[in-house]
Amino acid sequence: MRLIAPLLALAGLIAATAPAMAQGCDTHSGLPVPRFVSLKFESVNGRAGPSLGHPIVWEYVRAGLPLEVVAETADWRRVRDPDGEETWMHRRVLSGRRSVRLLEAAVLRARPEPDAVIEAEAEPGAVLWLERCRAGWCRLEADGRRGWVPAASLWGVYAPERDPRSARPEDPCRRAPGAGDGPVTAEAAE
Repeated sequence: MRLIAPLLALAGLIAATAPAMAQGCDTHSGLPVPRFVSLKFESVNGRAGPSLGHPIVWEYVRAGLPLEVVAETADWRRVRDPDGEETWMHRRVLSGRRSVRLLEAAVLRARPEPDAVIEAEAEPGAVLWLERCRAGWCRLEADGRRGWVPAASLWGVYAPERDPRSARPEDPCRRAPGAGDGPVTAEAAE
């Protein structure tokens, strides 16, 4: 009888902590890899490796630029930029707030429909904040102007966001962050 009470207490403790443990991923940050992030500052150095001792290979001069984290250490993230270049950046220069870069000129529409009212126009290469994606469209914001753009014309979104018919993986650590119909807000701070 004395052995049963401690075993029941241990089982209850394990059951209570299991959901919290399941929410984190087996990465240094606890966040999925790959995932999209953005540059926090106007000028950021991209390095050849994960330390200040590695040479600078790129200087990025665009706050908000979308980047894809493809690997990470405790303090460093290997990121891919919209041009396909990969460099290492310290986690403190990255933000979990997602942005996208337009692959082509686009109009921002009032609703996620091809013939909806045009709210604004944007040039190729423009960087806008990603609010959410739904049914192959993404709601974007820049300078207080908002609108919907087809997800296929954006760099910084994953297949389930571009094509709602894409299969969604079950493992949350292997999925595209923000995939689906929910809001795409800032994830945990880098």
